[in-house]
Amino acid sequence: MSLLPDINELLARARADLRMGVPVVLQGEDGAALAVAAETLTDERLGDLRALDATPVIALTARRADTLKARAYDGDLARVEIPADADLDWIRALADPADDLIAPMKGPLSSQRGGTAALHRLAIALVKSARLLPAVVVVPVADGAGVTAQYGLTRIVQRLAVPHLDERSPLNEVVHARLPVEASEAGRLHIYRPEDGAEEHYAIEIGRPDRAKPVLARLHSACFTGDVLGSLKCDCGPQLRGALAQMGAEGAGVLLYLNQEGRGIGLANKMRAYSLQDQGFDTVEANHRLGFEDDERDFRLGADILRELGFSSVRLLTNNPKKIAMMEKTGIAVAERVPLKVGETAHNRAYLATKAKKSGHLL
Repeated sequence: MSLLPDINELLARARADLRMGVPVVLQGEDGAALAVAAETLTDERLGDLRALDATPVIALTARRADTLKARAYDGDLARVEIPADADLDWIRALADPADDLIAPMKGPLSSQRGGTAALHRLAIALVKSARLLPAVVVVPVADGAGVTAQYGLTRIVQRLAVPHLDERSPLNEVVHARLPVEASEAGRLHIYRPEDGAEEHYAIEIGRPDRAKPVLARLHSACFTGDVLGSLKCDCGPQLRGALAQMGAEGAGVLLYLNQEGRGIGLANKMRAYSLQDQGFDTVEANHRLGFEDDERDFRLGADILRELGFSSVRLLTNNPKKIAMMEKTGIAVAERVPLKVGETAHNRAYLATKAKKSGHLL
């Protein structure tokens, strides 16, 4: 029946539930579990989870587990048992590294081994896609369908969900319209919406680029602090304006504005990373302490939009070789790398050095 939500719609509902602290039911081949984001868990719901008469664990990424000296027996994650006397503050301290230096010893921590961690892996993928801290309280339940019906919860079937979480959602153009901008009066803004209900992405077309020739293009990740506020901690704002100015000077180009704030971890987590940087960690170390990888973005979105716009080759404005490799891998030819070296300040010099040393940026 078409009135029933499909898996994409259920995943969107699950993300919203997790952001509000509502549990979701995860259904696997061999069992089911309740999952709640550690960041939004409440004392009341923690008590309800404990009343289920099963041992709750907090699922953490291997990056976060390494910081906490917890055993990640499952390779990419750890299932840390929650002691009976642990309160919500203890759980939050495992999830959020804000006070790691104040209270570095949180253990000894006991990690589960054996059995399957498939539902825990799914839970972490869900909270990441919801732009929450990658830490989830997981409790096994005997009857996933029954718990779903009893409490009116969202139920996610693992075998249906995993392919959608592993692959990017198709993008559809919603609208485009003329938009004169400072760089060029001949501007046009295209809005693309993914089918999974996630953030929209934008393409700013300058002039009328020839689809038969390599277009001057930039993949630019959203940066509220740099693009809007003029932050001196990064070079994003100058790169955005510099790229548009160069396209305006040449009379044609396409800037893809991808809503992947903070290298794909979201603005709140980006601010958490900034707070850790104030404690002395570099940008990569801060991401790892939060439980994220160096870079969680998916640049394939840019290639998808370029193809939708009718382009097959680019002159790419970038200092990031990973963007070039991604373009080539997804069938967009890179005829030329156009350097974009702007915006270095005393405030971001160490940040740029880290990007060059640890992320391979050509600065």
